[in-house]
Amino acid sequence: MGIFNRSDSNPAGQVDMSRLPRHIAIIMDGNGRWAKKRGLPRTAGHKVGAEVFRKIATYCKDLGVEYLTVYAFSTENWKRPKEEVDTIMGLLKKYMLEAIDSMERDQIRLKFFGDLSAISQELQELVERTNEISSHIDGFQANICLNYGGRDEILHAAKGCIAAGEELTEENFGKHLYSAGIPDPELIIRPSGEIRLSNFLLWQCAYSEFYFCDTLWPDFDEKTLDAAIIDYQRRDRRFGGVK
Repeated sequence: MGIFNRSDSNPAGQVDMSRLPRHIAIIMDGNGRWAKKRGLPRTAGHKVGAEVFRKIATYCKDLGVEYLTVYAFSTENWKRPKEEVDTIMGLLKKYMLEAIDSMERDQIRLKFFGDLSAISQELQELVERTNEISSHIDGFQANICLNYGGRDEILHAAKGCIAAGEELTEENFGKHLYSAGIPDPELIIRPSGEIRLSNFLLWQCAYSEFYFCDTLWPDFDEKTLDAAIIDYQRRDRRFGGVK
């Protein structure tokens, strides 16, 4: 299996539960194309995609993955039609309201990466409430990248170092990332057939393994995730050294 895995079938074998990646990141791509193929508005794809995120987050938690980071809305996504942006923000509000009621019961923490100053005051207040609830929970954490861009995050961290009067080292720089305190993702998955990062976790992906497949995000399921993890477990990770 190469880095550009284009197969949507689950390869022979099973997930090795003793070698799970601690942190999986996913670019949730293909909602609009999924809807278009069915003669539906793009917003319909986002609604189905939101439910898939809920399902995959629960599956990651049940597997024993510690962190899941998803790309929900980029700094460039504001260029999309207003109706589509409004739908995405409405789905985020709906998800956060439901999460506030269920996070403690399900033992799932939520964290948001990105410049949240650009989202509505209502959403900012909901983020604060989920942060407060998360502070009382141990275990699985879902990170949602909202108004996020990898280049923007790098600038944000550099400015944080300067403002704090700190020497610009990797350690100090890392303390100012949105993902501070969280291990870098071992596995980054991009469904939908596209083979690029699209400004996602540019600093954190230095030694990540990548998995690409043709499945559109609304069709992404547990078997697709299993296939990605199995492929990851077949990789020889040397981090620049020799084994």
